[in-house]
Amino acid sequence: MRIVVKVGTSTLTYENGKLNLEIMEKLVRQIANLLNRGEQVILVTSGAIGAGMGKLNLKEKPKTIPEKQSLAAIGQGLLIEIYEKFFNEYGKITAQVLLTKEDFSDRRRYLNISYTLSNLLKWGVIPIINENDTVTVDEIKIGDNDTLAALVASLVEAELLIILTDTDGLYDKDPNVHKDAQIIEVVTEFSDELFKIAGGAGTKRGTGGMYTKIQAAKICWNSGVKMIIANGKLDNVLNRIVNGEKIGTTFLPMKNPINSRKIWIAFNAKVSGFLFIDEGAANAIVKNGKSLLPSGIVKTEGDYDLGDCVAVIDPQGKEIARGLINYPSEDVEKIKGCKTKDIEKILGYKYYDEVIHRDNLVILDRGEKYGS
Repeated sequence: MRIVVKVGTSTLTYENGKLNLEIMEKLVRQIANLLNRGEQVILVTSGAIGAGMGKLNLKEKPKTIPEKQSLAAIGQGLLIEIYEKFFNEYGKITAQVLLTKEDFSDRRRYLNISYTLSNLLKWGVIPIINENDTVTVDEIKIGDNDTLAALVASLVEAELLIILTDTDGLYDKDPNVHKDAQIIEVVTEFSDELFKIAGGAGTKRGTGGMYTKIQAAKICWNSGVKMIIANGKLDNVLNRIVNGEKIGTTFLPMKNPINSRKIWIAFNAKVSGFLFIDEGAANAIVKNGKSLLPSGIVKTEGDYDLGDCVAVIDPQGKEIARGLINYPSEDVEKIKGCKTKDIEKILGYKYYDEVIHRDNLVILDRGEKYGS
């Protein structure tokens, strides 16, 4: 089995920000045991900023990007050094991989990551992945390691993503407010309701709350990856999960997952523009699986070129799809609302009948409001 394990800052560190070496050692021992039994494991870890906080004896995480980057620069070396020391004790080899959103949005770099991780796993090496906090800014920031872990799990076609956190799983309501809150043991279908019950942000030391874990679950659901949220401080939690014990909340993937190329379009490719379409085109795309023709386009925004990823917006202002465009923005402006037979007459050439072919078009399960 190919498994991605993600562990958060709140699990890896004490309240004072310093690394919890006991938890780290237990985590490493469990991963080493999974490798011994023949599994392949990728570790996605938070903790660089937390380790930096502990080094400087800071009690709360700074809010500015430069301060966070500086803490990550201080803490990343310490974090990987401790992991490597523990793994060495069990005879395991590790490799550090630092990533940004740009690494996923660029198709060539995306594939290069895939090749690198595949080779490391083939050699029995444990990739230890973290977001490259020392260089990332808001424009290229993945945002949290829950999302990063889901993108990695999708990329390497993992069977399972285990997110270890400081809670026992997803509750049906906030357990801090409602004493009768119950753990949701299994989620079989992804829906908007999961975001509503997920709650807010994480702790002072961590970035992610349950909301980001639901975002990760959405990626996994579409990618065919089973995902489990569990308490990282439970005894032998990884081995118990892999042995089939019911722990935390399990998110089952959809029965017919999206292929890897469409997953890249939906969740990784950078959106370079927007196409606003009429109701007829929206129904043709969503209900009938059709391509997007120029006749259904009402308005275009953005400066994009042939092959770029664009978002498709319905009359209600919802993003219903993303796809790779067949014409540059200045040409789409000219042919919007026109019949396909008129494309060559208007432009002087015609690449395709479709502005976005259905093979390059992905329907989004949860449309975001345009501009939100």
